[in-house]
Amino acid sequence: MSARRSTQARRARRAATRGRSRVEAAWKEFAASFARAGMVPPAEPGLAAVEAAEGSAVLLLAPRQALTFTGKCRLRCLYGAVRILGFAVGSHQPALPLFSPATHCSLSLEALPAERPPNADLRQLRAAARGALRAHRVRRQARVKAMARFSPEGAVVLLQHLDSPVTRFLLSHPPLSRLFQPEKKEEPSFTAEDAVLASVGIVKCSPERGLLVSESMGLALQELIQACCEEDEGVPVVLVCGPKNTGKSTFNRYLMNLLLNRLPSVEYMECDIGQTEFTPPGCVSLSSVTEPVLGPPFTHQETPRKMVYYGQTSCEQDTERYLDVVKYVFSSYKKEVPLIINTMGWVKGEGLLLLIDIIRLLSPSHIVQMDVYDWKAMAPLTPEYVHLTPGLYTKGKQQAKCKQLGTDGGESWKPSEGEEDASAPEFKLLYVHPEFPRAGVAGEARVHSGILRDMSMLGYLGQLQAPDIGAVLPLHSLTPYQVPFSAVALRVIHTDVAPTNIMYAVNASWVGLCRIPDEIRCQTDGPVLLTQTPVCDCLGFGIVRGVDMEKKLYHILTPVPPESLRQVNCLLLGNVAIPNCVLVGQQGVEGEIPYVTSDYNYSILGSGKLKKKKHFKRREYAFECDYD
Repeated sequence: MSARRSTQARRARRAATRGRSRVEAAWKEFAASFARAGMVPPAEPGLAAVEAAEGSAVLLLAPRQALTFTGKCRLRCLYGAVRILGFAVGSHQPALPLFSPATHCSLSLEALPAERPPNADLRQLRAAARGALRAHRVRRQARVKAMARFSPEGAVVLLQHLDSPVTRFLLSHPPLSRLFQPEKKEEPSFTAEDAVLASVGIVKCSPERGLLVSESMGLALQELIQACCEEDEGVPVVLVCGPKNTGKSTFNRYLMNLLLNRLPSVEYMECDIGQTEFTPPGCVSLSSVTEPVLGPPFTHQETPRKMVYYGQTSCEQDTERYLDVVKYVFSSYKKEVPLIINTMGWVKGEGLLLLIDIIRLLSPSHIVQMDVYDWKAMAPLTPEYVHLTPGLYTKGKQQAKCKQLGTDGGESWKPSEGEEDASAPEFKLLYVHPEFPRAGVAGEARVHSGILRDMSMLGYLGQLQAPDIGAVLPLHSLTPYQVPFSAVALRVIHTDVAPTNIMYAVNASWVGLCRIPDEIRCQTDGPVLLTQTPVCDCLGFGIVRGVDMEKKLYHILTPVPPESLRQVNCLLLGNVAIPNCVLVGQQGVEGEIPYVTSDYNYSILGSGKLKKKKHFKRREYAFECDYD
């Protein structure tokens, strides 16, 4: 293990060295342009940051120069172009929010070489940059300092302090109060540029904390971009798979941003119910992405085009229903724009068999398999391997034969119905070998997966905060909706609950607000209980703040708009709990905190975590698989 880590570290250092070499070469060309114009260039290619006003700064970057940072800010490109996580930002585009918390791979802001017209006059270019600074009310003294370091081949960006209801809500919880602050550094040096950046809300960090694009990753991205833009063989469907902690989510964001440079939108299907991108955990969803993704999931919780609440962060207990949910969500994909499919990091044992089922079900045109060089966690998913290997519920070609009794009394084999026409699935397999430290080691991820799930849920609940910048409103101070028992059906997904105890389970719980096609009919004013878990649309989520047994009402707190709430007729309760910090950190509460107790006996039968009985034989299951 230690040898593998040292190898990854060497590769990371080589990647950083290549980046510095590109910057130095670009700087030499930049200095030569000054000499040709009869002007004296700056002495060194250091980072130039000038305070523009309170809470804002002008940043000047030489061609290919990059700033890797931790923190959050709003970016507007004033001159030239920059690239952030694959997305190119020019001077014609609006300001973009950037989120780079210490819990995730740091963002890097890189200046793209300016495309100067052949006969462009250097003084005209300087005048254009100076005009952009004036237009955004940069102070005169700051303009003078900035223009002294101006490079016509570089980029000039305006960084502004960023505050939002979602981030204010997250930072109000003590465990996350330092979310956007970097880890303590041993380096005592703190330059004037560092002070300027800190006033905006970001801190410069080592390039090694940013995204390290390996050679295999670059080649895969290049091929995928070409396939998505040309569409010679139809609209591509890209499935990304691999073990935990190999960078699948970061790869997906990078790929989406690269595609948005060329296409107006891209579809994204989330099949990883444990680490979702655009929704709270426990969901399979299909989203239409039209804006760059420049932060972790808790910064862009949105309403997908299609979403089903599976109700758990692992599908081990009910893989059959998981496949039903995946099939249902995928049916909404219209094959008009490229689709990126994210999958779970469960790729061993039954997890690999389930992945083979998913590949057969979704029929991708490209599979991106992420795995480290010297530690193969899974077999190469070639078309032949997928065709021949049995899945968890589907059979490979070698098993899809039926036995018949021959005329001589012996056994003979013949292909089963339809097998003569079956052929190996046609997809292009692309290997990506991540080279960042700790790649592929699930237990050494930066942050535990449970904390990331809590952050996504807090990001969703942050939508309840007022849009204006002000004090954070505790959730118990907000007015919930009142929902009659008879208006919605109720179902506990992950376990059996006696009807007499159902309200104890629902109270103070996280629920999916869903829509089922059946009309809710109730003879009494009691709760309507479903006997089976439906595969149905989920319109959002809420917290059951209380249950009024006298008036037969649920009190539900949710950011879902009223026009969508009118369609909700089903509440699904799963094995996804409200983050502890929400319950423990209730402000302004005197005495005992509601729903929180320290008097709990874990020896009580049934109080522990449910465990899956893996020795039980699985049920046979079949669905149609089209390889072409």
